[in-house]
Amino acid sequence: MVIDGKAIAESIYQDLAPKFRVLGREAKLGIIVVGENPVIASFVRIKERSAERLGITMLRRNLPDTASESEITSVLKELAGETDAIIPQLPLPEGINVSNVLAVVPPEKDVDALNPTIREEDRTVHAPVALAVVEILQRKNVHIEGARTVIVGAGRLVGAPSAWLLRKLGADVSMFTLQEGSIDDLKNADIIVSGAGNPGFIKPEHIKEGVALIDAGTSELNKKIAGDADPACAEKASVFTPVPGGVGPVAVAMIFRNLLDLIRNS
Repeated sequence: MVIDGKAIAESIYQDLAPKFRVLGREAKLGIIVVGENPVIASFVRIKERSAERLGITMLRRNLPDTASESEITSVLKELAGETDAIIPQLPLPEGINVSNVLAVVPPEKDVDALNPTIREEDRTVHAPVALAVVEILQRKNVHIEGARTVIVGAGRLVGAPSAWLLRKLGADVSMFTLQEGSIDDLKNADIIVSGAGNPGFIKPEHIKEGVALIDAGTSELNKKIAGDADPACAEKASVFTPVPGGVGPVAVAMIFRNLLDLIRNS
């Protein structure tokens, strides 16, 4: 079953639109983009279009890739004072201490759930990609509790938050990174969530028949956005998310669900 992430996102927006309208005021979301990157540009465009359809004002600040850490944090603090939530779009240029930048985001405005000083269990909202993974699995009736689950990559956007959330829901989670686990671990997995950013490295021979393969890896290959899983894996998987068009649109929709939750909790 190849997942149509755009269709799932559309159903989420249809649910969210009337809820934003009854807030009685205009919601505002800030985003800071540092440098130029085609993958980043694609995600930001989707966020801007989604905000527009929901009647949300998006305040965007663009900085060159030469911007200093202090310049970035200064703009973030400024945006935090003008908006309901803020997004420091990742990745940031080399030489920038990402944790220092993310720590500037106020917990009550951390729509991406990335402030490293906050424990996962203390967050008001959780990482949009992790929420999107769970949303897709639940919509397709994939049993999470007790499922042998392998998370590929331990990054702050996909791997780490997905592992935490799936463990919380009762999955038996193990990690596969350069330092931990083996690609052979994938062969026994009921659920695989990949966010390694290594295009096409998961092949059909690495997975078992009927696995739920959630590919949340995004990288550039031949000037196109590609996922971690070879598209041929779809023939063996019971659930398969293509890249682009799978997890990405759902994760963006989750940003706006998080925004609504933050506003309601403010």
